[in-house]
Amino acid sequence: MNQTKKQVYIFSDGACSGNPGPGGYGVILRCDGREKELSGGEAMTTNNRMELMGVITGLEALKYPCRVTVQTDSKYVADGIEKGWARSWKKNNWIKSDKKPALNSDLWDRLLNLLDIHEVRFTWIKGHAGHPENERCDKLAVEQRDLNK
Repeated sequence: MNQTKKQVYIFSDGACSGNPGPGGYGVILRCDGREKELSGGEAMTTNNRMELMGVITGLEALKYPCRVTVQTDSKYVADGIEKGWARSWKKNNWIKSDKKPALNSDLWDRLLNLLDIHEVRFTWIKGHAGHPENERCDKLAVEQRDLNK
């Protein structure tokens, strides 16, 4: 039986007060006209970790393999995947081309494992530019950040 994978849209954003400091992330999943919001945070984290956690949380919420378009305002996350940096870092035992350790390797590894399950395409969008879903995710992320202060 040939089953077509569902198309899912994930919108994600992270926030951090201080870097490191209290942080949060917000996610919107959209599929077949339905939406689900997810959010979370940590008391001591970085903005990049929260950006990664938003995407990871969205992908981990999917119950079966899907085609996914992720929209993020994080160049770190979008470029890390779309330009192949994260897979290269992993292949080189989490060492970057400049011979420095890749930061957040634990989260990059979780994300790469999820990308082996789902067909995922990342698109970068400009943050704080009036994009409705990005603004909503930012609001969720900031709420979580503030809960962790």
